[in-house]
Amino acid sequence: MSLTIFALTGAALIGLGVYGLLARLHLLRRIIAFNLIGSGLFLFFGATGARGEILDPIPQALIITGIVVALSASALAVGLVVALAQGSGRASLPEDEDAEGRAP
Repeated sequence: MSLTIFALTGAALIGLGVYGLLARLHLLRRIIAFNLIGSGLFLFFGATGARGEILDPIPQALIITGIVVALSASALAVGLVVALAQGSGRASLPEDEDAEGRAP
């Protein structure tokens, strides 16, 4: 029963992350939404990797590796957004702005 709750919570996190990724224009919010998707995937994968009393070490190793990769990718993405904000004065992409140069 608890594994089902973990899997459903992971699926809900993935859904919230996809919504945030598609609905938000600010790049830092998109990075947070992308991290939420990753956290949901880790939780879901961990719940599916546990089988009763026996824990499979392969999904655990993949989750730990995924967390390290997600952390470094998030740091790189935040660094790129900071560089964009310093260079252009805004934290949204040019195609996300309207004709007057403002983010909707």
